[in-house]
Amino acid sequence: MGVHNVHERLLVAPQDEVGALVDTLADGDDDRLWPGRAWAPMVFDRPLAVGAVGGHGPVRYTVSGYAPGRWIRFAFTGPRGFHGFHELAVLPAGPERTVLHHTLTMSPRGLARLTWPLLWGPLHDALLEDALDRAELACSGAVSRPARWSPYVRLLRALVRRTLRPRRGPTAAPAPAAGDPARAEAVRRGAWRAAR
Repeated sequence: MGVHNVHERLLVAPQDEVGALVDTLADGDDDRLWPGRAWAPMVFDRPLAVGAVGGHGPVRYTVSGYAPGRWIRFAFTGPRGFHGFHELAVLPAGPERTVLHHTLTMSPRGLARLTWPLLWGPLHDALLEDALDRAELACSGAVSRPARWSPYVRLLRALVRRTLRPRRGPTAAPAPAAGDPARAEAVRRGAWRAAR
């Protein structure tokens, strides 16, 4: 079973403006595209560039291609069984119009053949629509038809939140600051999670 998943949004904005949104990915509070308040933040061991390692939550990847302001590709390194990539492309669609296009292509293996359609796929779709809403808001100041999470996605999020709830005992150490070698190592291992 191969997965080819596409999300896109036509934005009333020039290509350079939309491309600038993509370039803010994983830039902490300055990230204008990733819906990090509702979802695990996207974090890398360094600024966006080929070879940067990171991801969001348990989904791990490496930047395998990057043309600033135009296109970025991430090759999956986790969860186990995710073999493929996802990418964002900024495509011209006429004067002052641009399509922000996201493609995920992978061949799930092992347990991922079940977890993709039952867990990861619905969460991925909801996250991407939230990101496209943020892009539309940044470009036009409003979202014409905001995405709504399905009851199934709300259930999955509640189950994941309950599963990831901190256990009683010592509190986790705060996340290392950007630029700190400990942060780069924690991101590389997938060990760091932002506090909610």
